[in-house]
Amino acid sequence: MMPSVKVRVKDWYPPGHVRVPAYLRGKTGEIERELGLFHNPETNAYRQTGEMRNLLRVRFEMGELWGDEAESPSDILEAEIYEHWLEPADAP
Repeated sequence: MMPSVKVRVKDWYPPGHVRVPAYLRGKTGEIERELGLFHNPETNAYRQTGEMRNLLRVRFEMGELWGDEAESPSDILEAEIYEHWLEPADAP
């Protein structure tokens, strides 16, 4: 995925060591930049090497995350999320 692409965090709730906060799942943001390849921390937590995964910084508007409860809806939050947790924003 390239920067400036709209993405949605997958709404998964798998068991085990997960590195995506629940409040971001199902939310839409924009890729701010790619950070490179790293071993998958979801398998590293179990002392397995795991495959290399692309880590991305994704920018979310507070209004997307908190809706009407957002104090400043246009403020942003940036989170580092592995690519396998992301899908195109227009995916069904």
